[in-house]
Amino acid sequence: SSGINAEYGGPSHKRYLSGCALSKCATFETPLYALTTDAETVSQLYKSELFTDFDVYDDENEHSLEMQYPYIAKVMQGYKDNFKIVSIIVGDVSVEHARQYAKVLEPLLADPHTVFVVSSDFCHWGSRFSYCNVNGETNIPIWQAITKLDKLGMDTIESLNSSAFQSYLSKTSNTICGRRPILLLLATVEEHSARNPRTESKFSFLHYSQSSKCVRQSDSSVSYASGVLTIS
Repeated sequence: SSGINAEYGGPSHKRYLSGCALSKCATFETPLYALTTDAETVSQLYKSELFTDFDVYDDENEHSLEMQYPYIAKVMQGYKDNFKIVSIIVGDVSVEHARQYAKVLEPLLADPHTVFVVSSDFCHWGSRFSYCNVNGETNIPIWQAITKLDKLGMDTIESLNSSAFQSYLSKTSNTICGRRPILLLLATVEEHSARNPRTESKFSFLHYSQSSKCVRQSDSSVSYASGVLTIS
């Protein structure tokens, strides 16, 4: 099809979800303009019988994708009449499960007119998040231990290896909200590389920050990272 399509993957925070679901909303309002759902692609994804419905009530209460829509609307403002979106809410998926979805999503990833956006933050550290792991780094400030923990995960993501990322999560239990959407993206990249061995995929992180620098056990912080995947 002509124009640009954007596939959005975000974690489900408010409702337990096994597998992936598709938003039932036809449009998404933003402060700039409304984003329109690509009904044709949604219909094709449903035919795989892998996706369930994400009802409007749950959709309105889920913030992971909602946070991204205004930014995408701003970035795509010059193309606002020439692109549509597909919102995929990602629940509990294993590596094996992700690879099933990857077979369906790979043709979209291979389409040069399609952009994939994954919504996630990184470590939620502190007792209020029930996570105080410093991954054995007890001789440095807590915030530096968190940085090392996150950087290890970021390096693993950059390796584009879904099994390695799952192993990292199993070993550290790092509280990355979008770990399942990230896993799904990695599996889809692996599927693309298997089908197109002459292409080169590269993921690079561009920025990393923390909401505050933890120095005491009573402190808390949330980490944020942004990166870009390119396929050539």
